[in-house]
Amino acid sequence: MLPNRTVRSTQGTPQSGSDDRPVVVIVDDDGSVREALTDLVQSAGYATAAFASTAQLLESDVLSAPGCLILDVRMPGASGLDLQRQLNGNGNAKPVVFLTGFGDIPMTVDAMKAGAVDFLTKPVRDQTLLDAIALALARDAAQRVAAAERQRMIDLIDVLTPRELEVLSEVARGRLNKQIAFYLGISEVTVKLHRSNAMRKMGLRSVSELIRAWQTLPDDRQ
Repeated sequence: MLPNRTVRSTQGTPQSGSDDRPVVVIVDDDGSVREALTDLVQSAGYATAAFASTAQLLESDVLSAPGCLILDVRMPGASGLDLQRQLNGNGNAKPVVFLTGFGDIPMTVDAMKAGAVDFLTKPVRDQTLLDAIALALARDAAQRVAAAERQRMIDLIDVLTPRELEVLSEVARGRLNKQIAFYLGISEVTVKLHRSNAMRKMGLRSVSELIRAWQTLPDDRQ
């Protein structure tokens, strides 16, 4: 269980090293809880940053770093749930572990529907919380890999000519060369040429690779 500790000043800058390790961000208005969580998380080898409110967190730049959030639900000002909704809305869906002494079923359902990794109530076993943090960090790493691949594909798409992009998008939809030729009003030979050039530029060797890559793109780029 998290112990009771004497309150000390808690800074928002990452602690336990300045390297590129993921940062476990703790937001709780109770200073003793922030300190206990910081000590526990650092004892597991993670870097931490702690804040007394969501407003303090949003004034920092720590959200751009790899990592996850441990949020209390009810705090002065914006709640943990409010912060989760805000981050989801601006495209920074950083994994969240909620830790609260005032949870209820509707609150838990809302948090989990919005993508929370876990919803834990105080007091919580140290290992239970550390397991949730490990899961959250794994999710963040996977999300970052997917985002990097999506951006790589967008960058490659941007070097295609408009016709190459048209042809490739039809290939990704499963259309045959002759169907694409009819749809675009060009010859099948021209379709094959544009298709070959586009696949080469994007480093794709097969239609299955193209389809998998295409599925990583945002809807407005497909």
